[in-house]
Amino acid sequence: MSRTGEQYIESLRDGRTVFLNGEKVTNHVDHPAFRNVIRTAASLYDYQAEHADQMRFETPGGKNVGLYWELPDTREKLIARGNAAYALATRSGGWLGRSPDHVASVITGMITHLEVFEEYSRDRAEALKNYYLYARDKDLYLAFTLVNPQGDRSKTPSEHTKNLFHSLGVLEEKPQGIIVRGTKMLGTAAVLAEEVFVSVFNPLKESADDKYALSFALPLNTKGIKILSRKSYEIGSNKFDSPLAHQFDENDAVIYFDDVLVPWERVFVYKNIDMCRRQFESTAAEVLGDGQSLARYAVKLHFLAGLAHALTEATGVNEVPAVRESLAELACYATNIEGLFRGLFHNPDRHNGYYIPNQLQLYACQVVAQSIYPKVIEIIRKLSGGGVIMLPSSYVDFANPEIRCLIEKTQYSTLLEPIERVKLLKLVWDAVGSEFASRHIQYEMFYSGAHFVALSRLYGRYDWNLAKSMSKEILDSISVN
Repeated sequence: MSRTGEQYIESLRDGRTVFLNGEKVTNHVDHPAFRNVIRTAASLYDYQAEHADQMRFETPGGKNVGLYWELPDTREKLIARGNAAYALATRSGGWLGRSPDHVASVITGMITHLEVFEEYSRDRAEALKNYYLYARDKDLYLAFTLVNPQGDRSKTPSEHTKNLFHSLGVLEEKPQGIIVRGTKMLGTAAVLAEEVFVSVFNPLKESADDKYALSFALPLNTKGIKILSRKSYEIGSNKFDSPLAHQFDENDAVIYFDDVLVPWERVFVYKNIDMCRRQFESTAAEVLGDGQSLARYAVKLHFLAGLAHALTEATGVNEVPAVRESLAELACYATNIEGLFRGLFHNPDRHNGYYIPNQLQLYACQVVAQSIYPKVIEIIRKLSGGGVIMLPSSYVDFANPEIRCLIEKTQYSTLLEPIERVKLLKLVWDAVGSEFASRHIQYEMFYSGAHFVALSRLYGRYDWNLAKSMSKEILDSISVN
């Protein structure tokens, strides 16, 4: 039987520790900072249940779970996986970056290359395999935290001598597991997830930083895990004035591990810097996880292109040649990214009998995706002009007959009724100009790390010899005689 949204919501009533606005939140499921986005996430499970033939598969044990947990042992399964990711993203217009199919895809990608873990440690490989089966059969919603806090970015964690546990590291080793202490950041969707996968992406110094080179997973209500939420864009909002933030603010958090016990059966990498890199780069973790993200990104760009077109129709400029050029540019970006996403899933490599998106193609997609989003937002801002600023202060203005009369006089459009025009422009502002929108610009720009990191990965994977061979053939044919 498929997991339902209500079952998912009930699973979050787990007593976890969340801090927000100077207080410890005791029931985050119904808190006004998180309750709407949690219901949005729940609707994704209901959508999958309603479209099980496209969104789910049956495990060998008879469990009906999300397609993102399926190992793609045929080309058709890989393509179906991509289609399911795209379909799920349409439920939020691409505004939920860490939907349930993201981190699940990362873990599944590791399993396709289980030999990488087996070469490192049979015990750690067995722990990962068992965790995959456990999380798959429960269809868990996972978050991850892979980034160390910034601190002094010129230093690695061990060089912060005044605070050796600023970044998460091993405090103590015990027979039953390890005790960890310290901070991890960008815990996006930590309030939505049931468990968190913890590891490290940051550069570490061999030997000196070994105790920070870890990979493990724990329930988010584990004793000692403390979630420090950023400002909520949902709290105090309403669907009229903040139509996106009100329901799609997936939240981000700093997560502090206050002497937390991690059982050995939940430890996948232990004090091994090279393996922390290889678990992502030498497996399909990156390509399956980021393949899902590229599907979401394509949906989001289509959403923004359509929103921009509706805006120009409402203001009567959609047939102006320069405006049409801008709209065509938005359509080009969206179509380009969707083409890159489709190409990833239709032109795979093969490994261990599994069909895997090509890593070089993924890295190229990441570089392009990072640079596009700010351009898209800039285009829509230019098309908006001052209209998105000069709007009624709140939906309650419409309840006052005198103010409503003025709104109907000032918010004129030949295409839309005044209230419909206000609704449209409020949506545009929430997409491109609000605090919620600003967070999304930062999120998309740094989703794959800093731009120079994305370029470096692409440079290192590209076949320069093959590319140069074509010009070399011509050069070799030229003689001074």
